[in-house]
Amino acid sequence: MENRSLITTILILLPCVTVMGADENDYYRLISVSTASAATESRSKNWKPAPDGLALEISGMDFLDDGRLAVAIRKGDVWILDGVYDDPPSNVTYNKFATALHEPLGLLQLDGDLYTTQRSELTRLRDLDGDDVADEYLTVAKGWGVTGHYHEYAYGPKLDGDGDLWITLNIGLGLKGPELKRALPNAALGYRQGRWRGWGMKVTSTGELVPVCAGMRSPAGLGANADGDMFYTDQQGNWVATNSLHHMRPGVFFHHAEALASMNEPGSTIHDVEKVPGGLPLPQALKEFKQLRPPAVWFPYKKMGQSATDIMLDESDGKFGPFAGQLFVGEFTQAGINRVFLEKVDGEYQGACFPFRLGLASAVLRMVQGADGSMFIGLTNRGWSSLGDASYGLQRLVWTGQTPLEIKEMRAQPDGFELLFTLPVDPKTAGDVTSYRMTSYTYLYHSTYGSDEIQVETPTITAAEVSEDRLRVRLRVDGLRELFVHELVAAGVRGESGQALLHPEAYYTLNRIPTGQTR
Repeated sequence: MENRSLITTILILLPCVTVMGADENDYYRLISVSTASAATESRSKNWKPAPDGLALEISGMDFLDDGRLAVAIRKGDVWILDGVYDDPPSNVTYNKFATALHEPLGLLQLDGDLYTTQRSELTRLRDLDGDDVADEYLTVAKGWGVTGHYHEYAYGPKLDGDGDLWITLNIGLGLKGPELKRALPNAALGYRQGRWRGWGMKVTSTGELVPVCAGMRSPAGLGANADGDMFYTDQQGNWVATNSLHHMRPGVFFHHAEALASMNEPGSTIHDVEKVPGGLPLPQALKEFKQLRPPAVWFPYKKMGQSATDIMLDESDGKFGPFAGQLFVGEFTQAGINRVFLEKVDGEYQGACFPFRLGLASAVLRMVQGADGSMFIGLTNRGWSSLGDASYGLQRLVWTGQTPLEIKEMRAQPDGFELLFTLPVDPKTAGDVTSYRMTSYTYLYHSTYGSDEIQVETPTITAAEVSEDRLRVRLRVDGLRELFVHELVAAGVRGESGQALLHPEAYYTLNRIPTGQTR
C-alpha cells in the first residue's frame, strides 16, 4: 500500500471502460451503507452516515451469529452494526464493542467471541454479560518482533479448513537507528528484521505460535479456498515483481529475502539458504534457489491492480452469481475487486485472474460475504492514494440476478487452454482464432522495487474449438512457456445474442504445463 500516481492509474483504466462495453452495474449493484463522502450522501436521501467523529476506516469484518456485522477500524475500535442488509440502508445502528486496540487489521467471529490481530498480539474479545461491550481482552498468542517501524503490520486471523487460525506479518521497510537495534541481533544472511517478520504463522488451540512459511513483503490479505487451503496476497515492491497470490504451506519461501532474517530461529521451517540470487528472470531464479516457489497467480501490474488486499471465497452456492467456489481479491489503489480461478496441476496450485468490479468509493481493504450471498466491502485509503470519492466506509455489492457473459474458468491443457464461459457463446466468433490475442511474459527476481514484464513473446493460437453446448472453447496454442504469465484478450468473442464479454481479459500463471490426455 504505497503512494501511487492517480493520473497514471486513470489513464490505464479509461481504455478498459471502453473495451468492456457493458456496464458492471447491470450485474452487480453497489449500495453505500456508510461512506465518508458528501457525493455519496447527495445521491441517496436514505443514506445514513456513521455517528459524528467515527472515521469508519474498516480494517476487519465478520458477521455475528445473529446477523449483525462487527467491524474493526484502523484507529483501534470494534463496532457492531445492525441494519446493514436494509436497502436502502436508512436505519443502520452503531454500537462500540471494544476500544484502545493497537491497529487491528483483521476480525473473526469464533464460538461467540471476536478475535483480532493487533500490532503485537492476537487478541480475543469476550462479552461476558451480553451488553454488547467487551469485558475481557485476552492475549491468545504473541511472540513476533516489533521494532517500532511503521510498516510492521500484522494481519488476521483467518480460519483454514482444519480450523486453525492464521496470521501474516509485514516486513519492516528500511529499518534504521533504534529500529535496527531492536531487530534480531544475529539475523541470518545479514538481513535485519524483527522476529518472524515476513512470515505466515499458525496459532494452535493452546496459543502456540507456529511459523509455517516465509518471504512475504506486505501480506495484507489472507483466506482459505473451497478446499480449506490457506492463501495470502502480496503487494509489489522490493523483491516482489507485481501483486501476487500464494498458497501457504510448510517450508515454502516466496520472494522477500529479508524474511530470511528469522531462518535460524527455533521453529523455522526454512533451512540451508546460503545465498539469495538477484537480478535473474524468475524461471532461472527458481532453478538456483531451491526453497523459492512461484505464486499461484500473478496480477499483472496496473492491468490487474496496484495493491492487492483481502481474499474472499464465494460460498454462496450461486446467490452471488455464477462464480461459486472462486476467490475474490480486493484492490487498494484502483478501488476495485478482481476474481481468481484456481486449479491444481501436478499437485500445485496455479490459475487465472480476471477483472471483476471497479468504481468503489475508496480503497478496498476487507471483504466478507453476507448470509444472502452479497459482498460487504470495508474501505479505507489510510491517506494513501486511491480512486473513489471517499476516504473510508462500508459498501455492499449485490448480484442483480442477471448473468454477465464472462470467461468463468481458464484451464491449462498440454497444448493450450480450455475456456469455460458463463453463458453460451456464438460459435462463429468464438471459433475464430482472430477473436483472441495472447502474449506471455515473466518478471525479474531482484531486490529492486517491482519489475517490468520481460521476455515477452506472442504464442500462436492455432485453433479455437467450440463445444456442442457452446459453453467451452478449446484453444490450441503453440509456444506455451512454463513459469510465464499467459495474457489472453478475447475481444472478438460474442454471446448468442451478440453481446461482448463484460471483461475480455484473462491472465493465466502457467507454472506447470499439464501432461497426459486432454479434456
